[in-house]
Amino acid sequence: MGAPRVVNVTDLVDASRLGARRLWVYALLAACLVMDGFDVQAMGYVAPALIRDWGIPAAAMGPAFAAGLLGLFAGSIVFSMAADRIGRRPVLLGATLAFSVFTILTARAASMPGLLLVRFLAGLGLGAMMPNATALVGEYSPSRHRVATMMIVTNGFMIGAVLGGFLSAWLVPAHGWRSVFWVGGLVPLALLVPMFVWLPESLQFLVLRGKRRGEIARWLARIGEVVPPGEVRYAVREERREGIPILHLLREGRAAGTLLLWVVSFMNVLDAYFVASWLPTVVRDAGHSTSTAVLVGTAVQVGGAIGTVVLGLVVQRLGFAPVLSTCFAVAAACLAVIGRPGLPLPLLVAVAFVAGWGIFGGQPGVNALAATAYPTDLRSTGIGAALGIGRFGAILGPLVAGELLRRQWTGEELFRAGAVPALVSAAAIFATRWVPRAGRAAAGAPALQEGPPDTTPR
Repeated sequence: MGAPRVVNVTDLVDASRLGARRLWVYALLAACLVMDGFDVQAMGYVAPALIRDWGIPAAAMGPAFAAGLLGLFAGSIVFSMAADRIGRRPVLLGATLAFSVFTILTARAASMPGLLLVRFLAGLGLGAMMPNATALVGEYSPSRHRVATMMIVTNGFMIGAVLGGFLSAWLVPAHGWRSVFWVGGLVPLALLVPMFVWLPESLQFLVLRGKRRGEIARWLARIGEVVPPGEVRYAVREERREGIPILHLLREGRAAGTLLLWVVSFMNVLDAYFVASWLPTVVRDAGHSTSTAVLVGTAVQVGGAIGTVVLGLVVQRLGFAPVLSTCFAVAAACLAVIGRPGLPLPLLVAVAFVAGWGIFGGQPGVNALAATAYPTDLRSTGIGAALGIGRFGAILGPLVAGELLRRQWTGEELFRAGAVPALVSAAAIFATRWVPRAGRAAAGAPALQEGPPDTTPR
């Protein structure tokens, strides 16, 4: 009896083509992220109607916004570490179920304490979506398409944010603010069925964990990659690590790269929420109508959605550091211009579009960089930790801008200040070009499964 054939699943994926079955998996993950983007913006869309319905001051909504973001922070880190231990598939399925249930309960909330609780719990589930979806897309993408695919699929978040605005504008006047959360909870609940049937587990994860070996062949067959019959031993060129995953992000030469990623994510997400929260107000205070202010805000979101797709294709060719650093630097220049008084409306819309292209379009690039910087057993944790750090920026950005406005800063001064985080992001992302890609498997030797070779019939 001859030696079993060694099949490196990473090499197998890299040599594969993007067929219809793989695209269906991407579509499922994109749909999850559409609901992620929808929900993150939902509270902002329904806040005016909820304030009128409950007769509460506008300031009382601050804790409701913060509760969801706090849940996102915790979920990004906790469930990303869980995914690197038990798998992407069970975490995504469980998080989708939890997010659906607590979003539906948001629609039934009758008091502010109840609303805060369910928004936090929904945020916990939601926090697992982006890091695990990004990791799974990357792990099922050939290396020649990986970066572009991750950025394009995760653009579902931006699509969800834009879609949430259109749906809320129709649902709230016709059916009340609760209807937004009924839709936001029932749609992902319906997605659970196709996710359970077709959403695969990470092949690299299964090999590293050395279990469910027959499942590897089944998922390969599901995406159209069939291993020839006979004894097979699956492998990846990585090593399995024990211990707490988040601590490994700062070991084995990864500390500098990890800290730079955290700086970029914090600064860019801070800018993103600062712009999204205050740009319409500043535009309106500059003498434009409310509808014009909404138009300018929409230009930012559209710029981000288009920018993500284009940047994904460019980064695939030129690399992360030159493209993203240029992207953030241009966004900084645009932010410094936005608040200038007397800016013609067409130029204001154009500048807002380019700023959105850089800030909102660049964030999926940061997530993709994290996905390529870490090995399989740290990938979800690495993406989730960076996103979690970014959530602090999401909370801090609007608060700092509000305090500056309270101190009588003009719109021009405010947006000049907003250019600073974008410049810091540009510098930090450019510095990653000097950080070595540490933490790869030693000597490049494949890590084989433990136990006997897989002889599952095919």
